[in-house]
Amino acid sequence: MAMTRPKIGIIGNFYLLNDEYPVHSAGTMNSKAVSHVAGCVPLIIPSDPSLLSVDELLETFDGFLLTGARPNVHPEEYGEDETPAHGEFDRERDALVLGLVRACVDRGQPFFGVCRGFQEVNVAMGGTLYPEIRDLPGRSNHRMPPDGTLDEKFELRHEVTFTKNGPFHQLMGTERVMTNTLHGQGIKTVGERLVIDGHAPDGTPEATYVKDAPGFTMSVQWHPEYRADQDPVSKRLFSAFGDAARDWASGQRPGVLRSA
Repeated sequence: MAMTRPKIGIIGNFYLLNDEYPVHSAGTMNSKAVSHVAGCVPLIIPSDPSLLSVDELLETFDGFLLTGARPNVHPEEYGEDETPAHGEFDRERDALVLGLVRACVDRGQPFFGVCRGFQEVNVAMGGTLYPEIRDLPGRSNHRMPPDGTLDEKFELRHEVTFTKNGPFHQLMGTERVMTNTLHGQGIKTVGERLVIDGHAPDGTPEATYVKDAPGFTMSVQWHPEYRADQDPVSKRLFSAFGDAARDWASGQRPGVLRSA
């Protein structure tokens, strides 16, 4: 009998199809990365706390992929006022996922944050965000190119440098990797216990984990789901996430990777 694969809840996003039909969705790249690289069963979670609770999610899934999305975390979640620079929002996702992140940290249940998910983890841990980092002095434009093919939009555009002997350095086997970049917001103040373990050349935080958390809490600001079965950096991230989910599903509670 084949071993049952762990179940990964992929956080969905709400939007209006053709500006009128309400939809919950998640990109196919996420599902393929979870299935083909992490080796887990991908299941999309509707981001609506009226449909399901955090407790139900924790009991149903072995880990969570906090996906990227066009809508941003609402600034009220970190004590700031909304401005046009903050863009679009998904308040129901905020209401569900921020509490889910905190519960996973406490329980040691694995999650992997990507782009908006990376920012969600910071906010869930009490941090704040810049609405538009390209407007900050000395910062680069990290947004997705407006034109071009999918390959051109997701091309590797800058280095990320990891902390020497930190968790990402240990996982990757190198202190520097090349990544894509498709985000407008970024970390302003760092959440409690959140450790920035990698930076872009302009100083923008790109990789984090939660200090002393009992489980897998890695998050990245880029999009490793793109060609995850081919890119060596993405392969290592999703494989490690899948291993953590398998440990959880089997009853093991592994310690988080720590710096030396």
